[in-house]
Amino acid sequence: MSEETAIGRPNVLIFITDQQRHDHVGFMGNQVVRTPNLDSIASRGMVFENSWVANPVCMPNRSTMITGRMPSAHGVIFNDRSLELNASTFVRQLAEAGYNTGLLGKSHLQHGMSMNSVVASELGPVEAPLLDVGWNAYEDDHRYLDPDFGVPDDFYGFGHVRLSMDHGGRMSGHHLRWALDKGAAMEDIVFPQDDSSPAERRSERWWQIYDPPYGPELHSTQYVAEQTVEFIESSVKEDKPWMAWCSFPDPHHPMTAPGDYYDRHAPADMELPASIDDPLDDAPRHLQFTAKRPAAKQAQYVTPFGVAGDYELVKEAIAVTYGMIEFIDDAVGQVLAAVERLGQAEDTIVIFTSDHGDMMGEHGLMLKGFMPFTGTQQVGHVVSVPGKAAGRSCSLASTVDLAPTILDLCGLDGFEGIQGKSLVPVLDDPLQTIHDYVLIEDDIAALAARGRVPSKTRTVVTETGKYTRNDLGEEMLFNTVDDHAEMTNLASRDATFKLEMVEVLADALMWADDHARGAPNIHDGRHAPA
Repeated sequence: MSEETAIGRPNVLIFITDQQRHDHVGFMGNQVVRTPNLDSIASRGMVFENSWVANPVCMPNRSTMITGRMPSAHGVIFNDRSLELNASTFVRQLAEAGYNTGLLGKSHLQHGMSMNSVVASELGPVEAPLLDVGWNAYEDDHRYLDPDFGVPDDFYGFGHVRLSMDHGGRMSGHHLRWALDKGAAMEDIVFPQDDSSPAERRSERWWQIYDPPYGPELHSTQYVAEQTVEFIESSVKEDKPWMAWCSFPDPHHPMTAPGDYYDRHAPADMELPASIDDPLDDAPRHLQFTAKRPAAKQAQYVTPFGVAGDYELVKEAIAVTYGMIEFIDDAVGQVLAAVERLGQAEDTIVIFTSDHGDMMGEHGLMLKGFMPFTGTQQVGHVVSVPGKAAGRSCSLASTVDLAPTILDLCGLDGFEGIQGKSLVPVLDDPLQTIHDYVLIEDDIAALAARGRVPSKTRTVVTETGKYTRNDLGEEMLFNTVDDHAEMTNLASRDATFKLEMVEVLADALMWADDHARGAPNIHDGRHAPA
């Protein structure tokens, strides 16, 4: 145990997955997928059973996680713009306090891998860029074809960065160079994300369910685990406290569990969601349209679609996703074993979460994207702190709370503009209430929406209800106590309940309105203390 750790600078190990449903883990009640290592974290920590995203899209929510600010405040509202490189983050606060900070795996704080989301405007920009040209190009995939390409020493506060940026069997980032050094064939790991991608075997129903042409030893999950262990070992040798952002690109689609993980579960044994036959009669129009779009009509590999009665496709997707999650769980076990072996367990906070969920057949829908249902909006969340009792809490929590919670646990001050709240009171007493509501933002630039989907959607969640309204005036209102499957839209049936939730939404929008950007601060070197 290092001296710094002994006097109150605990290590922080964050496991984050991509697009993992809240109920796709054992500790949230799933009795099919096997996650003993994640369950072991839950058995020692506080399980937040009522935890929600600030935004159900990768980049906005990941940016919220590290800043403690809502997407409308930090500016990353969709996967088409990068988080400003000089944004204040909890990671940078830790680095300034003497921590080694490591980003191991998926970042997606910059839009390099999401270039197809960018729709250029013919007008001039809203503001002139202040940073050097290229500041937001560190996650452009083609740059990693150059073995000498690197990232800054301060990448949003991360001093050590090893990126694995792609999904399915395709590789990019440092992961690509690592796999090539281990003998992987370029044609097996760099290819278009379509039905021409190489595979050992593939579903006949949907090309995005396949076994990649290499074993688990080269997959992103194993790469992230190995890089995390190496980073922790290096930090221990330096006798410094450390924070590891162990970020797995899986179980995001394409569903490509490698090798034996591919067929660990039989599709026939998978249970279909209770809402799979929802006719969506009173749902927003874009959801009705999406439900009628078959898998074969996907414009891009990220385009959501409808089940259209193909239950077997859903079962195949769930089965292979469970294999991906079990591979992740094995990788988590590797990292936890290293922490134990290095004598760090009693000094290390361990957190598990995901950036958002997946519909996986709920309401007859697949994937994610402007689908304001629990499947995409709720995440499994655990915080395990040595010395604090384990438990489970139904108190509302949000991914915007991650940054202030970590800073609080590490005894560090925050920074101007943090909107989340520390969950430490709930760690001490699971009955404590931190939030009366949580706000979920879901935006897409109007240029990209093109009238096909709402450009703005807002959802508020309380202890008893969930209300959604978009900029087209469409609404959904659910009683979360009696209608867990979200099958009965009360927006036109219960005027009193709706009025109550509209008032909550108004309060939430005022809370989210940011006053921090550009505010005077003594740290800018131009203002004397009052």
